[in-house]
Amino acid sequence: MLQFDGFIGLLDSRSFGTIWYWLVFAWFWWRTGLHVIGVPFDVVAKAHRAFATKSEDRQEILILLDWLSLTVSRWQIGSGLGTIFLGICCFVLTSLGLLGFLYDLEMAQALILLLLPLAVVLWLRLRLARKLLRLIQDAQSTARPAIDVGGEAARKMVWHRRIVSLIAIIAAMLAGAWGMLWALMHPNGM
Repeated sequence: MLQFDGFIGLLDSRSFGTIWYWLVFAWFWWRTGLHVIGVPFDVVAKAHRAFATKSEDRQEILILLDWLSLTVSRWQIGSGLGTIFLGICCFVLTSLGLLGFLYDLEMAQALILLLLPLAVVLWLRLRLARKLLRLIQDAQSTARPAIDVGGEAARKMVWHRRIVSLIAIIAAMLAGAWGMLWALMHPNGM
């Protein structure tokens, strides 16, 4: 029974009142915004700009397609493994939600406020990778011109980044508001 009490004590440790939680929170969201499914965003932005301005130099679009051909296949999950992964994620998030909001454990609340939006971003990335894989297959089979495929891929990736940025802003606002509310309801940390 002592080990279980130690685990509950770890989950009940201070989080909203420490700088470490907020540094980890900021680091996760900063790291999430650097890449779009493994492609640096500056590569995506250059390809999007080249396609939008219809410039003669389409090298940036081809560079984006090279990046995508290397990274998109890493984001593919088989149906059997996907079901297991979804089950584990749902179990962990539900457990943290119950421990945090039903049993009033601060660390579990902090973790759910961090992990739930990241799980949504992961789902969006897997969905984007599936769409981009179809585009790359079209370009490789010459069903569509590579320049058009690259432009459409860049457009989808820019929209994905905007949605992820919006999710990050909402997650930071909710976590900050809940952290302040927690501090007001528990002035001594208890």
